[in-house]
Amino acid sequence: MLPSRRLAVPALILLLAGGCDADEPASLQLAGADTRRGQAVILETGCGSCHVIPGVPGAVAWVGPPLTEWARRGYVGGRLPNVPENVVAWLLDPAAISPGSAMPSVGLTEAQARDAAAYLFTIGAARLPPTPAGMPLGSSEGGPRPNPRLRPRA
Repeated sequence: MLPSRRLAVPALILLLAGGCDADEPASLQLAGADTRRGQAVILETGCGSCHVIPGVPGAVAWVGPPLTEWARRGYVGGRLPNVPENVVAWLLDPAAISPGSAMPSVGLTEAQARDAAAYLFTIGAARLPPTPAGMPLGSSEGGPRPNPRLRPRA
């Protein structure tokens, strides 16, 4: 099998499955939002021209930060806690959250922003730690750093 075909088959399976970690915790879900529509919004608006986004074909750019493990992140725009309502606000008007940010406003509607945020919260949700955010990681969980790190926000 050609190398490109070996990569295309798993990517197609992931795309048809509808995302990365579809069983996100209730605290990360948005009422009325749809992760499949969110994935489509992210693809259609070209978010992948700046970000690496798992489950979105062609989203492999490094202009902005990679959106891998999104559900495990602590902050949105470096300013607000990473909770669904704040992500929706960020997607609607990034400059209102973080003036001077390179993140442009792409003209999403409220519904599109909710769907896109719902999709983002599927990325890494299955790997959220059982211990509450802000609690120090155990010595076996912190990786090679000599000092303990804090658990990401849920």
